[in-house]
This record gives sequence, structure tokens and C-alpha cells, in this order.
Amino acid sequence: MEGGNGPNLQLQQFPLATAAVSVQPHTDSFSYKENLIGALLAIFGHLVSSIALNLQKYSHIRLAGSKDPRAYFKTKTWWCGFLLLVLGELGVFSSYAFAPLSLIVPLSAVSVIASAIIGIIFIKEKWKPKEFLRRYVLSFVGCGLAVVGTYLLVTFGPNSHEKMTAENITRHLVSWPFLLYVLVEIIVFCLLLYFYKEKNANYIVVILLLVALLGSMTVVTVKAVAGMIVVSIQGSLQLDSPIFYIMLVCMIATAIYQATFLAQASQLYDSAQIASVGYILSTAAAISAGATFYLDFTGEDVLHICMFALGCLIAFLGVFLITRNRKKPVPFEPYISMDAMPGMQNMHDKGIAVQPDLKASFSYGALENNDNMPEIYTPATLPVVQEQHGPKGASAPPYRVLEHSKKD
Repeated sequence: MEGGNGPNLQLQQFPLATAAVSVQPHTDSFSYKENLIGALLAIFGHLVSSIALNLQKYSHIRLAGSKDPRAYFKTKTWWCGFLLLVLGELGVFSSYAFAPLSLIVPLSAVSVIASAIIGIIFIKEKWKPKEFLRRYVLSFVGCGLAVVGTYLLVTFGPNSHEKMTAENITRHLVSWPFLLYVLVEIIVFCLLLYFYKEKNANYIVVILLLVALLGSMTVVTVKAVAGMIVVSIQGSLQLDSPIFYIMLVCMIATAIYQATFLAQASQLYDSAQIASVGYILSTAAAISAGATFYLDFTGEDVLHICMFALGCLIAFLGVFLITRNRKKPVPFEPYISMDAMPGMQNMHDKGIAVQPDLKASFSYGALENNDNMPEIYTPATLPVVQEQHGPKGASAPPYRVLEHSKKD
């Protein structure tokens, strides 16, 4: 009787064991602990990086407003900011080894929140309470929304974990969903690059979409490199695998090109616009890449996915409101451009600098040849009065008009 019930008991317990294994990554307390460690490292890294950048900016402003002849890299404030920046980037880099990619990337909103708070606290102007509230009410609302969105991201973020071994990364790299995603991304990137370079489509969305597509590959490779380093530190060496160095080279190359497009965008548009639009596009592209490459949302229920998406939308809105309230710098444009010489580029054209044309509009600074102009524009010659010393009573004209030609 017992022998007959044994196989039946095993058959009844097998599906239960399979179900327990399938939900183990989502109910294991250790996986939530890894998520928390990764999220805290990312928040710490972005917070420290924001403080570091503001310290370096303060160092530049202080040198510009004083008579100190030293260079910026010879000041203690700048070096303090540089060291904090390195520490913050190390924190963000290490966070990718613990938590899923789709959870770490949206947490970059912390740097925007920190920069807004630092800018409000250390503001130089003295405002009245009503003016201060009216000026910064959007910033406070945006900070609150970004904090709520960050909380939802951490609470309902994906909870999939796997060891970043060379075998697992290679398996993800050759999977058909990721290959299809890379093919679509390459086609879109080439089209955007064609319109940007050949058609002069210098729109902020085009440039930051190029940055976002490159950034999605950057974060994928960063997670692979960071995860393999952590696994190697834990005892299983992964640094001797060729896939590690392939990912390392891709990480460096995409980061360099990403910085190049960001520098071009900063020359054309305001930093507040770049921060808000870039955050939205880069986060969306990185989440798509993480869901395709690392399968971050595999096994997640609909409620967690919807709440995570809601957290992303709230964080997007918060960042937009924070950057919306910043004052846009007005570039100084002189009335007469002193660099408007043939062959020199100025702010009004794209390499074809000419002097204003007097025939087209009445403007200053025109150097025109008067030989081809109508006679009405020729310079007038004043009459010359000659005194006549003749005998008394002799009539003489009081003046004589000199006849002049256009050649004279």
C-alpha cells in the first residue's frame, strides 16, 4: 500500500516543486535584499555626483569672480568635487551588479532632485516669501513627484536575478529577441544619424535619441562588466573570458560617442531641456534594452509592471517640472557683429559670414563700393564761397558752385 502510494505522491509533489522554483526569484528575501542594496548604491552615487558637480561649478564661479590667477585644477574645492565625482560614479557602477538594469536606470532622477535642492538652498538672491513661492513652486512640486516616482520604482521594480557569468551573458547575447532589438536599433540609429548629418536636422529630440540609443547599449555592457567583476571577486573567475573584454570595449566606445553627442546638444540647447528630455528618452531606451537582454520582467505579474510604469511616468513628470522652472540664459548679441568678416563664422550664419547689404536693408557696417550706386547715394559736395576783391560798384556773384562729376 505504501509502495503503491509512493509514485502517486511523487507525481503530486512534482508540480508543486516546479511552481516553487518558478516563483523563488520573487519570494526569496535575499533577492529583495540585493534590490535594496543596488537601489541604495545608485541613490548614493547619484546624490554624491550631483554634490560633486556643484562643488566644481562653485570653484569655477569663485575663480571667475576673484583676482586669483590660479587655474581651476589647482584649487582644493575642485579636487574635492573631482574625488566625490569618482566616488559617486563608482557607487552607480557597482549598483548594476546587484539590482536589475530596469530598476537602476530610472534612479538617475535623484541627481536632478539633488541639483534642484542645492540650487534653491545656495541661491544668492534674496527673494520675498511670495516671490520665492511663485518662482519655485514648480520645483517643489517636481521634487515631490520625483520622490514618489522613485519610491514606486524601488518598491515595484523587477526582481529577476542571475549571476553575470560569461556563459549567461553569451546566451543572452545570441538570443533572437536581443538580436532583433539590436537590428531595429541599428536601423533607427542610422536613419537618425543621416537626418542629423546630411539634412541638418538639429532638433533636440533627434540628438538625444542618438544619445539614448547609445546609452541603452552602454548600460547593458556596464551591467555585464560590473556583474562579472563581482562574480570574480566572489571566487568564480570571469575576467579570463573573451566576452568580458568585448563588453568592456563596447562600454567604452558607446560612452565616448554618447558624450560627443551630448556635447553637441549642449552647444545648441539649454541644459534644462537636455536634462528633462534626455532623462525621459534614455530611461525608456534603457528599460527596453534591459527587458530584452536580461529579461528583467520575466515572471512579473501585471500589477507590479503597471505600478512600475506608473512610477516611471511620475518620475518623468517630476523631472520635467523641475527643469521647466529654470531660467533660460539669453545669449548676448551685439548690434554690430565685429567678427562679420568674409571667411569667419559668427552666431548668425553657418560659416558664410558677410557684411550687411545696404541695398537690401538700411543697416550699419556696410562696406559698399559707390561706383555701382545711383547718383542719389553719391556723397554731396559742399559749395565753395570765393570772395571777390574787385573795384567798388562792380557786381560779382556772392558765391560760385563747383560743378562736380560722379568721378570726382
